[in-house]
Amino acid sequence: QVQLVESGGGLVQPGGSLKLSCAASGSVSSLYRMGWYRQAPGKQRELVAAITSGGVINYADSVKGRFTISRDDAKNTVYLQMNSLKPEDTAVYYCNARSVNLAYWGQGTQVTVSV
Repeated sequence: QVQLVESGGGLVQPGGSLKLSCAASGSVSSLYRMGWYRQAPGKQRELVAAITSGGVINYADSVKGRFTISRDDAKNTVYLQMNSLKPEDTAVYYCNARSVNLAYWGQGTQVTVSV
Protein backbone atom coordinates (compact mmCIF):
# COMPACT_ATOMS: atom_id res chain seq x y z
CA GLN A 1 0.00 0.00 0.00
CA VAL A 2 1.00 3.57 -0.68
CA GLN A 3 -0.25 6.68 1.07
CA LEU A 4 -0.13 10.10 -0.57
CA VAL A 5 -0.38 13.38 1.31
CA GLU A 6 -0.75 16.60 -0.65
CA SER A 7 -0.17 20.16 0.42
CA GLY A 8 0.24 23.61 -1.05
CA GLY A 9 -3.13 24.51 -2.52
CA GLY A 10 -4.86 27.81 -1.92
CA LEU A 11 -6.19 31.03 -3.39
CA VAL A 12 -4.02 33.03 -5.75
CA GLN A 13 -4.57 35.90 -8.15
CA PRO A 14 -4.24 35.44 -11.91
CA GLY A 15 -0.60 35.52 -12.88
CA GLY A 16 0.49 34.24 -9.50
CA SER A 17 2.29 31.07 -8.48
CA LEU A 18 1.72 28.10 -6.22
CA LYS A 19 3.74 25.00 -5.46
CA LEU A 20 2.05 21.72 -4.65
CA SER A 21 3.76 18.88 -2.82
CA CYS A 22 2.87 15.21 -2.60
CA ALA A 23 4.66 13.01 -0.10
CA ALA A 24 4.45 9.26 -0.61
CA SER A 25 4.87 6.65 2.12
CA GLY A 26 4.52 2.89 2.33
CA SER A 27 5.58 0.66 -0.56
CA VAL A 28 7.15 3.49 -2.56
CA SER A 29 9.73 1.22 -4.20
CA SER A 30 6.89 -0.31 -6.23
CA LEU A 31 6.00 2.99 -7.89
CA TYR A 32 7.05 3.70 -11.46
CA ARG A 33 5.18 6.94 -12.07
CA MET A 34 3.85 9.84 -10.03
CA GLY A 35 1.87 12.78 -11.24
CA TRP A 36 -0.83 15.34 -10.79
CA TYR A 37 -4.39 15.36 -12.07
CA ARG A 38 -7.04 17.99 -11.66
CA GLN A 39 -10.79 18.14 -11.72
CA ALA A 40 -12.80 21.31 -12.18
CA PRO A 41 -16.51 21.47 -11.32
CA GLY A 42 -18.57 19.72 -13.96
CA LYS A 43 -15.52 18.41 -15.79
CA GLN A 44 -13.67 15.13 -15.97
CA ARG A 45 -10.45 14.57 -14.11
CA GLU A 46 -7.51 15.26 -16.39
CA LEU A 47 -3.79 14.66 -16.31
CA VAL A 48 -1.75 17.77 -15.59
CA ALA A 49 1.79 16.39 -15.41
CA ALA A 50 3.54 13.13 -14.65
CA ILE A 51 7.09 11.92 -14.11
CA THR A 52 8.33 8.34 -14.29
CA SER A 53 11.00 6.69 -12.18
CA GLY A 54 13.22 6.98 -15.24
CA GLY A 55 12.72 10.73 -15.40
CA VAL A 56 10.36 10.88 -18.38
CA ILE A 57 8.01 13.84 -18.02
CA ASN A 58 4.83 14.73 -19.81
CA TYR A 59 2.51 17.70 -19.47
CA ALA A 60 -0.96 18.59 -20.58
CA ASP A 61 -0.80 21.06 -23.47
CA SER A 62 -2.70 23.61 -21.42
CA VAL A 63 0.06 23.86 -18.80
CA LYS A 64 3.22 23.51 -20.90
CA GLY A 65 5.61 26.35 -20.26
CA ARG A 66 3.82 27.34 -17.05
CA PHE A 67 3.94 24.28 -14.80
CA THR A 68 6.97 22.22 -13.81
CA ILE A 69 6.88 18.79 -12.19
CA SER A 70 9.86 17.57 -10.21
CA ARG A 71 10.68 15.00 -7.58
CA ASP A 72 12.94 14.46 -4.61
CA ASP A 73 13.62 10.74 -4.33
CA ALA A 74 15.25 11.11 -0.93
CA LYS A 75 11.98 12.52 0.41
CA ASN A 76 9.66 10.39 -1.76
CA THR A 77 8.02 13.64 -2.76
CA VAL A 78 6.84 15.03 -6.07
CA TYR A 79 6.24 18.72 -6.64
CA LEU A 80 4.22 20.79 -9.07
CA GLN A 81 5.41 24.36 -9.50
CA MET A 82 2.61 26.36 -11.08
CA ASN A 83 3.40 29.77 -12.53
CA SER A 84 1.37 32.26 -14.53
CA LEU A 85 -1.80 30.79 -13.12
CA LYS A 86 -5.06 31.43 -14.92
CA PRO A 87 -8.67 31.27 -13.71
CA GLU A 88 -9.13 28.16 -15.82
CA ASP A 89 -6.52 26.40 -13.67
CA THR A 90 -9.01 26.46 -10.81
CA ALA A 91 -9.68 22.87 -9.76
CA VAL A 92 -9.06 20.24 -7.14
CA TYR A 93 -5.59 18.86 -7.76
CA TYR A 94 -4.94 15.21 -6.99
CA CYS A 95 -1.65 13.45 -6.59
CA ASN A 96 -1.48 10.08 -8.32
CA ALA A 97 1.02 7.26 -8.01
CA ARG A 98 1.16 4.06 -10.01
CA SER A 99 2.69 0.66 -9.52
CA VAL A 100 2.38 -2.15 -12.05
CA ASN A 101 -0.99 -3.27 -10.76
CA LEU A 102 -2.40 -0.40 -8.73
CA ALA A 103 -3.10 3.32 -8.82
CA TYR A 104 -3.16 5.45 -5.69
CA TRP A 105 -4.73 8.84 -5.13
CA GLY A 106 -4.26 11.61 -2.64
CA GLN A 107 -7.16 13.38 -0.96
CA GLY A 108 -6.94 16.40 -3.26
CA THR A 109 -6.06 20.01 -2.67
CA GLN A 110 -8.06 22.99 -3.89
CA VAL A 111 -6.42 25.55 -6.16
CA THR A 112 -8.45 28.67 -6.84
CA VAL A 113 -7.25 31.36 -9.22
CA SER A 114 -9.33 34.50 -8.84
CA VAL A 115 -9.08 38.24 -8.32
